[in-house]
Amino acid sequence: MQRTGEKHVLAGRYLKDIVFAANDGIVTTFAVVAATVGGALSPAVILIIGFANLLADGFSMATGNYLGTKSEKEFYEKEAERERDEVKRIPEDERQEIREILAGRGYQGSQLEDMVSLISSNEQFWVDFMMHEELKLFVPETESALKNGIVTFVSFAAAGSIPLLPYVIFGKNASFGIAVAMMAFALFGIGALRSLFSKTSWFFSGLEMLVVGGSAAVIAYGIGFALKSLAG
Repeated sequence: MQRTGEKHVLAGRYLKDIVFAANDGIVTTFAVVAATVGGALSPAVILIIGFANLLADGFSMATGNYLGTKSEKEFYEKEAERERDEVKRIPEDERQEIREILAGRGYQGSQLEDMVSLISSNEQFWVDFMMHEELKLFVPETESALKNGIVTFVSFAAAGSIPLLPYVIFGKNASFGIAVAMMAFALFGIGALRSLFSKTSWFFSGLEMLVVGGSAAVIAYGIGFALKSLAG
Protein backbone atom coordinates (compact mmCIF):
# COMPACT_ATOMS: atom_id res chain seq x y z
CA MET A 1 0.00 0.00 0.00
CA GLN A 2 1.30 3.46 -0.93
CA ARG A 3 1.68 5.95 1.86
CA THR A 4 0.26 9.47 1.55
CA GLY A 5 3.71 10.96 1.00
CA GLU A 6 4.49 8.43 -1.73
CA LYS A 7 1.23 9.21 -3.53
CA HIS A 8 2.05 12.91 -3.29
CA VAL A 9 5.45 12.35 -4.90
CA LEU A 10 3.91 10.17 -7.61
CA ALA A 11 1.40 12.88 -8.48
CA GLY A 12 4.19 15.42 -8.47
CA ARG A 13 6.05 13.42 -11.12
CA TYR A 14 3.17 14.01 -13.51
CA LEU A 15 2.67 17.63 -12.47
CA LYS A 16 5.17 18.99 -14.98
CA ASP A 17 3.53 17.14 -17.87
CA ILE A 18 0.02 18.13 -16.77
CA VAL A 19 0.77 21.80 -16.16
CA PHE A 20 2.92 22.22 -19.26
CA ALA A 21 0.41 20.47 -21.55
CA ALA A 22 -2.64 22.20 -20.03
CA ASN A 23 -1.01 25.61 -20.20
CA ASP A 24 0.10 25.04 -23.79
CA GLY A 25 -3.34 23.70 -24.72
CA ILE A 26 -5.17 26.75 -23.38
CA VAL A 27 -2.71 29.29 -24.75
CA THR A 28 -2.35 27.66 -28.17
CA THR A 29 -6.08 27.19 -28.71
CA PHE A 30 -6.98 30.62 -27.39
CA ALA A 31 -4.29 32.11 -29.62
CA VAL A 32 -6.13 30.60 -32.58
CA VAL A 33 -9.43 31.94 -31.28
CA ALA A 34 -7.97 35.39 -30.64
CA ALA A 35 -6.31 35.52 -34.05
CA THR A 36 -9.49 34.51 -35.88
CA VAL A 37 -11.62 36.94 -33.85
CA GLY A 38 -9.05 39.67 -34.51
CA GLY A 39 -9.31 38.79 -38.18
CA ALA A 40 -13.14 39.04 -37.99
CA LEU A 41 -13.70 35.42 -39.06
CA SER A 42 -16.95 33.56 -38.37
CA PRO A 43 -17.60 31.33 -35.32
CA ALA A 44 -17.76 28.30 -37.66
CA VAL A 45 -14.23 29.03 -38.87
CA ILE A 46 -13.09 29.50 -35.27
CA LEU A 47 -14.40 26.04 -34.35
CA ILE A 48 -12.92 24.32 -37.40
CA ILE A 49 -9.48 25.86 -37.00
CA GLY A 50 -9.60 25.62 -33.20
CA PHE A 51 -10.41 21.91 -33.00
CA ALA A 52 -8.06 21.01 -35.85
CA ASN A 53 -5.27 22.81 -34.04
CA LEU A 54 -6.28 21.28 -30.69
CA LEU A 55 -6.09 17.69 -31.91
CA ALA A 56 -3.01 18.14 -34.10
CA ASP A 57 -0.98 20.00 -31.47
CA GLY A 58 -2.16 17.68 -28.68
CA PHE A 59 -1.08 14.62 -30.63
CA SER A 60 2.22 16.28 -31.52
CA MET A 61 2.95 17.10 -27.87
CA ALA A 62 1.95 13.62 -26.72
CA THR A 63 4.15 11.83 -29.25
CA GLY A 64 7.00 14.22 -28.49
CA ASN A 65 6.72 13.44 -24.77
CA TYR A 66 6.49 9.70 -25.50
CA LEU A 67 9.55 9.68 -27.76
CA GLY A 68 11.51 11.96 -25.41
CA THR A 69 10.83 9.80 -22.36
CA LYS A 70 11.59 6.61 -24.29
CA SER A 71 14.83 8.04 -25.69
CA GLU A 72 15.94 9.22 -22.24
CA LYS A 73 15.48 5.73 -20.79
CA GLU A 74 17.22 4.07 -23.73
CA PHE A 75 20.18 6.44 -23.44
CA TYR A 76 20.49 5.80 -19.70
CA GLU A 77 20.32 2.03 -20.20
CA LYS A 78 22.97 2.17 -22.93
CA GLU A 79 25.36 4.17 -20.72
CA ALA A 80 24.65 1.91 -17.74
CA GLU A 81 25.51 -1.14 -19.84
CA ARG A 82 28.78 0.48 -20.91
CA GLU A 83 29.66 1.21 -17.27
CA ARG A 84 28.79 -2.36 -16.29
CA ASP A 85 31.08 -3.67 -19.01
CA GLU A 86 33.96 -1.50 -17.75
CA VAL A 87 33.38 -2.64 -14.17
CA LYS A 88 33.77 -6.25 -15.31
CA ARG A 89 36.57 -5.68 -17.83
CA ILE A 90 38.79 -3.09 -16.09
CA PRO A 91 37.74 -3.13 -12.41
CA GLU A 92 40.97 -1.61 -11.11
CA ASP A 93 40.62 1.43 -13.37
CA GLU A 94 37.03 1.86 -12.21
CA ARG A 95 38.08 1.56 -8.56
CA GLN A 96 40.63 4.28 -9.17
CA GLU A 97 37.87 6.49 -10.55
CA ILE A 98 35.84 5.86 -7.39
CA ARG A 99 38.90 6.75 -5.34
CA GLU A 100 39.37 10.04 -7.22
CA ILE A 101 35.71 10.97 -6.90
CA LEU A 102 35.63 10.33 -3.16
CA ALA A 103 38.97 12.06 -2.62
CA GLY A 104 37.41 15.11 -4.22
CA ARG A 105 34.67 14.89 -1.61
CA GLY A 106 37.19 14.97 1.23
CA TYR A 107 37.66 11.26 2.00
CA GLN A 108 41.23 10.08 2.57
CA GLY A 109 43.37 7.37 4.13
CA SER A 110 41.75 4.22 5.47
CA GLN A 111 38.32 5.80 5.37
CA LEU A 112 38.72 6.37 1.62
CA GLU A 113 39.85 2.78 1.00
CA ASP A 114 36.97 1.41 3.08
CA MET A 115 34.50 3.42 0.99
CA VAL A 116 36.06 2.22 -2.27
CA SER A 117 35.92 -1.38 -1.06
CA LEU A 118 32.30 -1.05 0.08
CA ILE A 119 31.08 0.53 -3.17
CA SER A 120 32.91 -1.94 -5.40
CA SER A 121 31.56 -4.92 -3.44
CA ASN A 122 28.10 -4.46 -4.99
CA GLU A 123 28.12 -4.39 -8.80
CA GLN A 124 24.74 -2.72 -9.28
CA PHE A 125 25.46 -0.04 -6.69
CA TRP A 126 28.90 0.41 -8.25
CA VAL A 127 27.35 1.04 -11.68
CA ASP A 128 24.72 3.38 -10.21
CA PHE A 129 27.42 5.29 -8.35
CA MET A 130 29.48 5.79 -11.51
CA MET A 131 26.42 6.82 -13.51
CA HIS A 132 25.55 9.48 -10.97
CA GLU A 133 28.95 10.68 -9.82
CA GLU A 134 31.02 10.31 -13.00
CA LEU A 135 28.49 10.83 -15.81
CA LYS A 136 26.03 13.00 -13.86
CA LEU A 137 23.13 10.90 -15.11
CA PHE A 138 20.10 10.16 -12.97
CA VAL A 139 17.81 7.15 -13.20
CA PRO A 140 14.83 8.13 -15.40
CA GLU A 141 11.37 8.16 -13.86
CA THR A 142 9.77 4.73 -13.60
CA GLU A 143 6.51 5.77 -15.28
CA SER A 144 6.04 4.40 -18.79
CA ALA A 145 6.64 6.57 -21.85
CA LEU A 146 3.16 5.67 -23.13
CA LYS A 147 1.53 6.79 -19.88
CA ASN A 148 3.39 10.13 -20.02
CA GLY A 149 2.20 10.62 -23.59
CA ILE A 150 -1.41 9.89 -22.66
CA VAL A 151 -1.27 12.27 -19.68
CA THR A 152 0.10 14.99 -21.97
CA PHE A 153 -2.59 14.50 -24.64
CA VAL A 154 -5.51 14.37 -22.17
CA SER A 155 -4.26 17.46 -20.31
CA PHE A 156 -3.70 19.39 -23.54
CA ALA A 157 -7.08 18.45 -25.05
CA ALA A 158 -9.10 18.99 -21.87
CA ALA A 159 -7.62 22.40 -21.09
CA GLY A 160 -7.36 23.45 -24.74
CA SER A 161 -11.06 22.89 -25.34
CA ILE A 162 -12.00 25.53 -22.75
CA PRO A 163 -11.57 28.60 -25.06
CA LEU A 164 -13.75 26.84 -27.67
CA LEU A 165 -16.65 25.99 -25.33
CA PRO A 166 -18.50 29.32 -25.79
CA TYR A 167 -18.55 28.76 -29.55
CA VAL A 168 -19.72 25.16 -29.10
CA ILE A 169 -22.50 26.17 -26.71
CA PHE A 170 -23.68 29.49 -28.15
CA GLY A 171 -22.65 29.15 -31.80
CA LYS A 172 -22.82 32.41 -33.74
CA ASN A 173 -24.08 34.18 -30.62
CA ALA A 174 -20.92 33.36 -28.71
CA SER A 175 -19.11 36.20 -27.00
CA PHE A 176 -15.35 36.60 -27.26
CA GLY A 177 -15.49 38.11 -23.79
CA ILE A 178 -16.80 34.83 -22.36
CA ALA A 179 -13.94 32.96 -24.04
CA VAL A 180 -11.46 35.42 -22.52
CA ALA A 181 -12.98 35.01 -19.05
CA MET A 182 -12.96 31.21 -19.26
CA MET A 183 -9.36 31.18 -20.47
CA ALA A 184 -8.25 33.51 -17.68
CA PHE A 185 -10.03 31.46 -15.02
CA ALA A 186 -8.55 28.20 -16.35
CA LEU A 187 -5.02 29.60 -16.55
CA PHE A 188 -5.22 30.96 -13.02
CA GLY A 189 -6.67 27.70 -11.70
CA ILE A 190 -4.01 25.50 -13.29
CA GLY A 191 -1.30 27.83 -12.07
CA ALA A 192 -2.72 27.76 -8.56
CA LEU A 193 -2.62 23.94 -8.56
CA ARG A 194 1.17 24.10 -8.79
CA SER A 195 1.24 25.38 -5.21
CA LEU A 196 0.19 21.89 -4.05
CA PHE A 197 3.66 20.67 -4.96
CA SER A 198 5.77 23.77 -4.29
CA LYS A 199 6.34 26.45 -1.68
CA THR A 200 4.91 29.21 -3.88
CA SER A 201 1.56 30.65 -2.75
CA TRP A 202 -1.46 29.59 -4.81
CA PHE A 203 -2.28 33.21 -5.67
CA PHE A 204 1.11 34.17 -7.10
CA SER A 205 1.46 30.81 -8.80
CA GLY A 206 -1.89 31.31 -10.52
CA LEU A 207 -1.17 34.94 -11.33
CA GLU A 208 2.17 34.02 -12.92
CA MET A 209 0.56 31.56 -15.32
CA LEU A 210 -2.25 33.98 -16.10
CA VAL A 211 0.20 36.74 -17.04
CA VAL A 212 2.41 34.47 -19.15
CA GLY A 213 -0.49 32.79 -20.96
CA GLY A 214 -2.47 35.99 -21.31
CA SER A 215 0.48 37.74 -22.93
CA ALA A 216 0.59 35.13 -25.68
CA ALA A 217 -3.15 35.56 -26.29
CA VAL A 218 -2.82 39.34 -26.58
CA ILE A 219 -0.03 38.94 -29.11
CA ALA A 220 -2.13 36.49 -31.17
CA TYR A 221 -5.12 38.84 -31.18
CA GLY A 222 -2.90 41.72 -32.28
CA ILE A 223 -1.47 39.65 -35.13
CA GLY A 224 -4.93 38.66 -36.33
CA PHE A 225 -6.11 42.28 -36.20
CA ALA A 226 -2.99 43.50 -38.01
CA LEU A 227 -3.34 40.87 -40.75
CA LYS A 228 -6.99 41.80 -41.23
CA SER A 229 -6.01 45.45 -41.64
CA LEU A 230 -3.30 44.55 -44.17
CA ALA A 231 -5.68 42.30 -46.10
CA GLY A 232 -8.26 45.06 -46.10
